[in-house]
Amino acid sequence: MSEKILECVPNFSEGRDMNKIKQITSVIEQVEGVRLLDVDPGKATNRTVVTFAGDPDAVVEAAFRAVKKAAEVLDMRTHHGEHPRMGATDVCPLVPVSNITMEETVEYARKLAQRIGEELNIPVYCYEYAAFTEERRNLAMVRAGEYEGLKEKLADPHWKPDFGPSVFNARAGATAVGARDFLVAYNINLNTTSVRRANAVAFDVRERGRVKREGDPVTGKIVRDKDGNPVMIPGSLKSVKAIGWYIEEYGIAQISMNLTNLSVTPLHIAFDEVCRRAEARGLRVTGSELVGLVPLKVMLEAGKYFLRKQKRSLGVPDGELIRIAVKTLGLNELHPFRPEEKIIEYVLAEKTKKRLIDKTLESFMNETASESPAPGGGSVAAYIGALGTALGTMVANLSSHKRGWDDRWEEFSVWAEKGKEIQNRLLKFVDEDTAAFNRIMEAYGMPQNSDEEKENRSRAIQEATLHAMNIPYQVMETACSALEVIKAMAETGNPNSVSDAGVGALAIRVAVEGAYMNVLINASAVKETPDAKILLEKGRTIMDKTQQVCGKIVEKVFESLKLFD
Repeated sequence: MSEKILECVPNFSEGRDMNKIKQITSVIEQVEGVRLLDVDPGKATNRTVVTFAGDPDAVVEAAFRAVKKAAEVLDMRTHHGEHPRMGATDVCPLVPVSNITMEETVEYARKLAQRIGEELNIPVYCYEYAAFTEERRNLAMVRAGEYEGLKEKLADPHWKPDFGPSVFNARAGATAVGARDFLVAYNINLNTTSVRRANAVAFDVRERGRVKREGDPVTGKIVRDKDGNPVMIPGSLKSVKAIGWYIEEYGIAQISMNLTNLSVTPLHIAFDEVCRRAEARGLRVTGSELVGLVPLKVMLEAGKYFLRKQKRSLGVPDGELIRIAVKTLGLNELHPFRPEEKIIEYVLAEKTKKRLIDKTLESFMNETASESPAPGGGSVAAYIGALGTALGTMVANLSSHKRGWDDRWEEFSVWAEKGKEIQNRLLKFVDEDTAAFNRIMEAYGMPQNSDEEKENRSRAIQEATLHAMNIPYQVMETACSALEVIKAMAETGNPNSVSDAGVGALAIRVAVEGAYMNVLINASAVKETPDAKILLEKGRTIMDKTQQVCGKIVEKVFESLKLFD
């Protein structure tokens, strides 16, 4: 149900001529489904890091256009800068952000690499997760020799590009296309101005750790291995780079961290570990700051982590989870943390897009009551289902927090999380049902001046109608699954809220029956097709089940309410 979001962070070998940089970023902004998030030029490095994200296919298209434009406006023969580089588009990593796996990201990266190589005649190497060989996973190995050594490198069969010609492209150089984990730049604030003490904490936690010394850990002789390299004492956090520094603007020392694999060390774990290590050294963490943007999942996981430590239900709205995370991590200490500006999914949300679920209750009601045929019964059924499920979620959250039931908080938290997931899925159908209706209207409006156009129109109408049947069917299926939560809350939840569970069950019944009516009315034009027959049969089964289960829940609720007579 949720949209896939892919991020791209290409590095271009130009950091001084803003006109050239603008030409590159302009082609990115022209691609529908992509949002340009950041442009960071560096004069000393003569390099610009660009960040954009959106629909995976659109991101790959924007990346290709950007690489093409860079090859047109940049010339590596005259490029000089402090940062290692081998091409006009030096690196072009793709990063999974939301609802997309690393395996899928690798496929997108390799498709992009192939297209760059074949259509632009630029040698392309795939690195990190997209690499075809272990040796090429490491970007430093791929880029060794840089632009100046590229001609000789391409002549070596061992360094034949993964895509594109083994021919030196003097103007564009070569490009490395990769798939990597999301990297979070994260600074943790300390109540000290001492860089040495901040570094001590940084060395405690970073994966690389600190140099091992004989005797005194600060002034003792460095211990070396048989090859003469310093022996390191690893830190406590994997996939973490860290160093201490002093920020004059804030008058404090910080632990500056790069979290390179959030599945190994999430943000909240890094924060807690720094707190622990700082306290052991007589320091105190006062807050933290996120540099750049983060996926929504990072903040939600942090909120759940801190609620779990309090033995509180995790099935609360996303906004509450984010508030808990922001408050606990101290993300407001140095400057305000605004989710709409710092969370990728929120930044990507089209503010101008008119969604039904963004309306107030009154405006949604008035929109429904207007002369327009949409939103109609399908959208209303989905919304009623979401509200009914929300009542079950509410009872679970109240039960988790009930005095005397502290040992059962996790039991009800699981139910609340399940309810929250279902209600959010149903909420999305509110707009999808209306979109499905509009798709049918568009199909009917197609031209039919020729036999081919008539055939295309007929096919489009049938496909749109089957889609319009499938949306309310999914509403039925999803809403029915909420009865498991509501039934459990009616039987074992907070008795003071049993009536809420009852209302929730009745709302689910209305949602399912209302959605089935929409399945039936859409089926009138395609009811003889195999797909329609299957949906009608399955829908009837779901409705029968819902009526049966709902009846038992309501009966149970009324029995319980007799205690209040």
